Amino acid sequence: MSASDTPRGCPVAHHGAELTRLYGPEAATDPAAVYERLRKEHGSVAPVLLEGEVPAWLVLGYRDARRVLDNPRQFSRDARIWRDWLDGRVDEASPLIPMIGWRPDCVSQDGEPHRRLRGAVTDGLQAAAGRGIRRHVTHYANKQIDAFADAGHADLVADYAEYLPMLVLSRVLGLPEGEGRDLVESCAQVLKGGEDAVTHNARIQDILGELVVRKRSEPGGDLATALLEHRAGLDEDEIVSHLRLVLIAAHTTTSNLLARVLQLLLTDTSRLSGLISGQLNVSAVVEEVMWDSPPLAVLPARFAASDLELGGHRVQEGDLLVLGLAAGNRDPEIRPDTAVSVQGNQAHLAFSSGPHECPGQNIGQAVIEIAVDVLLHRLPGLRLAVPPEELSSTASTWESRLDRLPVEFGG
Repeated sequence: MSASDTPRGCPVAHHGAELTRLYGPEAATDPAAVYERLRKEHGSVAPVLLEGEVPAWLVLGYRDARRVLDNPRQFSRDARIWRDWLDGRVDEASPLIPMIGWRPDCVSQDGEPHRRLRGAVTDGLQAAAGRGIRRHVTHYANKQIDAFADAGHADLVADYAEYLPMLVLSRVLGLPEGEGRDLVESCAQVLKGGEDAVTHNARIQDILGELVVRKRSEPGGDLATALLEHRAGLDEDEIVSHLRLVLIAAHTTTSNLLARVLQLLLTDTSRLSGLISGQLNVSAVVEEVMWDSPPLAVLPARFAASDLELGGHRVQEGDLLVLGLAAGNRDPEIRPDTAVSVQGNQAHLAFSSGPHECPGQNIGQAVIEIAVDVLLHRLPGLRLAVPPEELSSTASTWESRLDRLPVEFGG
């Protein structure tokens, strides 16, 4: 019996051996086709397999995603109720653990523990933003461009988008610039999954643990110090976990979003000319990308707090759910015509929703806007160096990243 032949809600549909995998060759090259096939076969919620043949429900529908994200009592973020984990079917060395496993941070908690920890992070990020985040972005954007400005060509993924957000985040967190550059690969590996994910996650934890030790004796105007001194009284594990959370989430999403915004501008000359002439602003382009290519395509994770019905399926207590943000944003029930402009519509799922909505979205958008502005001012005649159809992407379970963005400028 295939997954498509199995009745909705049947346990076999959730734990069967022939379910669609959200990893592997097909998912890596054309995730959108996978989402649409699942939508046709199963509706707004589909049974899938994650790495290690771990079963999950993929939420494809916009309204169902909102229900899950906005109702923590029904859909908890606490992985300690994950049935497959409790039953020993998920190994501690699974590449899913860095993304889904429980940690002492606000993303892993609900209710009052979540409010206490999120308050500390929000306060720290607001303080960091008030200490000249735009100045830091401008400085590092120019520094990155200086490295290739005289060459007349560059790859705006490898030479710009991959590193700029991390350099800014290093300053925000209190890390030396060199350590920030070294962490780019580790953050990418955690999102990519595979056998190296756990190793790279441990490396990030070690570097941030050393940072916290340093900041106890050498405080500064950074997020690490802000968390150490916050009235919520975070312990060392909580502080390291939140620095890790901000580092991975903010870097990977902002670098991916920056690359996609630049791709859209360089493959549509009308948008690029509108931006240069002042008829279009960067925030409108960012909004469009948030709808059509959200930086996190699939959001981990929620766990059913009780047996319930979702999208025509019977979800059991302890089941794992992952949120298809890219699929939800293109749900034909709320966007029957994706060619219609979404400018001015901020109802996308890209920043999540509900109590766990991204607390640093304003900082991320500021990084994007300044990065694009500096690039266009520094590189006159900026243009794509290859036909648009030659641009390719590689996806993991959680995101789809642009492989390269070769450009020419000047002359």
